Amino acid sequence: MLASLTPVADGYEARFERRLKHTAEKVWSSLTVNDKLAEWFPELRVEELREGGSIRFDMQDGTFKELEILELREHSVLEYAWGEDRVRFELYPEPGGCRLVLIETIREMTGHTPKDLAGWHVCLDVIAALLDGRKIVRMEEWKLAYEDYKQLLRTF
Repeated sequence: MLASLTPVADGYEARFERRLKHTAEKVWSSLTVNDKLAEWFPELRVEELREGGSIRFDMQDGTFKELEILELREHSVLEYAWGEDRVRFELYPEPGGCRLVLIETIREMTGHTPKDLAGWHVCLDVIAALLDGRKIVRMEEWKLAYEDYKQLLRTF
């Protein structure tokens, strides 16, 4: 399912949701334990898992960006800065699993925005697949999602 995109006071909010057949604790590990995080976003590494701590983003060119953790509630909320934007994961326990919500607050739409949205879309699909013991072909999925998000952004 595509993210919903909504104008907000400081830009736009992209909201992704996935219902997973796994506990919030298990999904939380995928977001915060470096070995598991590397399976779906190998450029990220948690440095200090606490509010005010950081996640390191490897730019793949020998440089790194430190992403400050803005809010942390174990097994529930992880929010961090992403340049001028913010990325927030929320977990809600449900019967038989949990609901994973990703909210990206986007200050300004650019030509790169549909690529980023497609990237997060596929990341969530990869998390679900890994937890289910499945594999997906990321680049093929990304190309499809990218076309969908380009179309969605034409309405903004």
